[in-house]
Amino acid sequence: MRTGYRTHTCGALRAADQGQRVALCGWVHSLRDQGGVLFVDLRDRYGLTQVTFRGDADGPLLAQAQRLRPEWVVRVEGTVVPRPPEARNPRLPTGDIEVGAGALEVLSEARTPPFPIDERAEVGAEVRLRHRYLDLRRPGLTRTLEARARVVGMIRRGLEAQGFLEFETPTLIRSTPEGARDYLVPSRVHPRTCYALPQSPQLFKQLLMVGGQDRYYQVARCYRDEDLRADRQPEFTQVDVEASFVTEADVLGILEPVVADLLEAFRGHRPALPLRRLSYAEALERYGSDKPDLRNPLELVELGPAAGALGLGLFDAALAAGGRVKGLCVPGGARLARKEIDALEQEARALGAGGLAWVRRGPDGLAGPLARHLGTAPGGRLAAAAGLGEGDLLLVLAGPAGLVFRVLGALRQRLGRRLGLVDEAADAPLWVTGFPLVLFNAEEGRFEAAHHPFTAPSAADLPVLLQHHREPGSVPAERLAAMTAQAYDFVLNGEEAAGGSIRIHRQDVQEAVFHLLGLDPVQVEQRFGWFVEALRYGTPPHGGFAIGLDRLVMCLLGGAGIQDVIAFPKTLAATDLMCRAPAEVDARQLADLHMAWLPEAPRPAPGAGAPAAFADDGGPHAAP
Repeated sequence: MRTGYRTHTCGALRAADQGQRVALCGWVHSLRDQGGVLFVDLRDRYGLTQVTFRGDADGPLLAQAQRLRPEWVVRVEGTVVPRPPEARNPRLPTGDIEVGAGALEVLSEARTPPFPIDERAEVGAEVRLRHRYLDLRRPGLTRTLEARARVVGMIRRGLEAQGFLEFETPTLIRSTPEGARDYLVPSRVHPRTCYALPQSPQLFKQLLMVGGQDRYYQVARCYRDEDLRADRQPEFTQVDVEASFVTEADVLGILEPVVADLLEAFRGHRPALPLRRLSYAEALERYGSDKPDLRNPLELVELGPAAGALGLGLFDAALAAGGRVKGLCVPGGARLARKEIDALEQEARALGAGGLAWVRRGPDGLAGPLARHLGTAPGGRLAAAAGLGEGDLLLVLAGPAGLVFRVLGALRQRLGRRLGLVDEAADAPLWVTGFPLVLFNAEEGRFEAAHHPFTAPSAADLPVLLQHHREPGSVPAERLAAMTAQAYDFVLNGEEAAGGSIRIHRQDVQEAVFHLLGLDPVQVEQRFGWFVEALRYGTPPHGGFAIGLDRLVMCLLGGAGIQDVIAFPKTLAATDLMCRAPAEVDARQLADLHMAWLPEAPRPAPGAGAPAAFADDGGPHAAP
């Protein structure tokens, strides 16, 4: 790391460097004045080195050094000397040496920072984001961003070893209003028109396959104007991948060795390949989630037949309406206090359930709202079906399938952590496959793409789709809703870290999907005509995926939040506290864009608006 200013970084020197004349640059981390000797810890991105200024050797130099303050940027020349044995610091890689200063140059003075540049100091999130450039100096965040860079490098090398080329795709594109809202960019040159920032490079990477480029990848910046969550940002990075002449199994095989390398490097163990496959339907039935954390041993159990024999109105009504009765049996859960069970009931209600039935089996027998019903023969069969044993707690929920899965899936996660059932040091990578092709939007009375409109249906359901296109009304809506897609998600420890699909490469199939989604030929031409035209010129079978880089790094580092793996993140309100964006713009800028602000309209309720169905491969699927 030799430059015109320095010979070494602050993390480079070791005992073998004793006697060398060196020059170091960095920030003053701390000072300790011990009367005639001043110890200065000098810090840069690479580490920390102790520099010693001694008055008996050079009084003026010591006096100059005593003016230093934390976070001043300095250059020091000196000689590497061993520390006395009692002064060595085994916690530092440079802890066996120090630099005896011979010259000091102040490169930049600094104001007192608003918080200590020390990862042990607790600092509020707002203060950290407002002064992110100072937060970046803290060693913990530096290590996280170094790890992120290593992840990107390993992914690049892993893909290039498989013949992938890196391409760039446009970031000023045409808006395709399907799903999450686009960020719009008004055009000055073409009045009353807008570009959109990409939610993903989806169509362009497919066009690269039409163009014969065979294997593409890109570390792409993407944008979504949608309501935010703790694990989502309005602008994010995904590693986008596409390949031609591939099946679903081929695509999974492309990502698996890359994932194995990453888990070995960052988590200390290499998973067996191929990774476990779990169908979407099985994931919901067993875990209540399409991104299950399989480190949690708890599973949902089917109680419909047994519950239907109890004669309880709640269960009977749910089953008669086509709903489900599912249970979650928690080994050792009987030890939970009543207030903890009440908290589970409150969480179930917050998620939309009307209530939560439960029973526990302790040394004194059964207790809880279901206890008196389990004393009968049908009740005994329900307890047996649930696997309710001594010391266990059984939670039972009845209602529409989507609600039952969502609520019990969330309670499964909470109880797994509450009872210490989840091994945080372990990893459970898997693929979830066979997602629905479409979902029915009851409010609008139409089908929507569950993934995006360019996802290929499964081979078994392709004839059903084409029949509906040829003979509208000939296929029952229930059968259309049951169609599955050649879509897949990579799930790591309960987080969706990547997702993708095999794409539609036939023009007639693409037309059939657009028809199913309620798009007439005029709408298709207006929104996607430029893309559909390309399908007419010989399109190879192709598919791919996108890795949600921010979320993957978060999973690999374990415990890191999404904001800590991004150099300059936004808040949950999609604001940048550091540069104060978004902000008003000058009236002249608006005039150049042929724009003027309308009177402010009432804001929609949180969560209102278009669903995030047409997004990137790594994005969320709609709830079942």
